Amino acid sequence: MPNDRADRPCRIRVQRPGPLLVEGPVEVELEDGTTVSSDRFRVALCTCRRSRRFPWCDTSHRRKA
Repeated sequence: MPNDRADRPCRIRVQRPGPLLVEGPVEVELEDGTTVSSDRFRVALCTCRRSRRFPWCDTSHRRKA
């Protein structure tokens, strides 16, 4: 189908400061080669590496360093 989701590019929204918001579902390949996935309609990817749930954002960036 011409307007199928697979035909549309993945949208990523950049927020500063904060996570990357990605329209899902997504698979993320980590530095060690493992893959994590989420089937949510939108996910927040951590960019500060403070998240205990990395690569998923847990809003740790909001705390003062």
